[in-house]
Parts: sequence; C-alpha cells; structure tokens
Amino acid sequence: MIALLQRVSQAWVDTAGERIATIGPGLLVLLGVEKGDSRREADRLLERVLGYRVFADTEGRMNHSLADTGGGLLIVPQFTLAADTRKGRRPGFSAASTGPEGQRLFEHVARQAALQHGAVQLGRFGADMQVGLVNDGPVTFCLQVAPAGR
Repeated sequence: MIALLQRVSQAWVDTAGERIATIGPGLLVLLGVEKGDSRREADRLLERVLGYRVFADTEGRMNHSLADTGGGLLIVPQFTLAADTRKGRRPGFSAASTGPEGQRLFEHVARQAALQHGAVQLGRFGADMQVGLVNDGPVTFCLQVAPAGR
C-alpha cells in the first residue's frame, strides 16, 4: 500500500462540478492499494501517516505529526500510484488492486482514520476527481508498506 503525503495549507476535491471535500492546514494523502494488500498493511500505513513528523516545531524542525497538530486530513484514492513505470512509455497497472478490493481497503483506512484522528475528508473512489492543493513547503513524502513476503 502506498501513501503520497503532501503537507498543505489547504486542499480540496471536486467531482462532477461539486466540491466534495476541503481541509485547511494538514495533510493531503493520495492512497494507492496494491494486489496483496490487506487490513494489516492498511493499518500500518495509517499509523505511519498519522505519526509521520512533517510539521515544524518552535525551532522550525519537522518534529510534529498530524496526530500532534490535529490538522486536517484529506484522503484521496489514487490507483495510479501502483503503476509499473520501469520500462516503456505507458504505465502498467498489473500491481494495482482490483476495484472492489481497493475500495474495501480505502474505506477501511477512511473508517480507521476517522476513529483515530477525528474529522477526515475523502475523495470518491472510482470518480473522476479534480484535486487542488496549496503544498506547504513544499513538503511531499511517499510512504509504502509492502505485504509480507514482498
């Protein structure tokens, strides 16, 4: 499972001309589910996302996590994160989870995030979305938790 974290001062998601999610300062997380991922990987990745220290302390060092700051959290499903780009000019998606399994794990992460962090905004699984953000820093990190044996 893959999470692309972007520290933002604001972020939003529109679909079909409607704004469906918006946050102020916090994290925009693009979430990619790969074949073989399970709740174990989802829970571990969420633990890392909530605890990853990307926010500045009083000395300007990245010593605070989203859990510490209580900032906004916007999670957007992004199956293209699982693309195989090692060769050619067209990405392959054989490593991406199937739609139903990907949706199940995305929804699991969303439920767990709401339980552990509080208010969470979400993109819409399977929808054509327009994602906007003001990247703060810019600060962007890619976190990955691989299934056992991979």
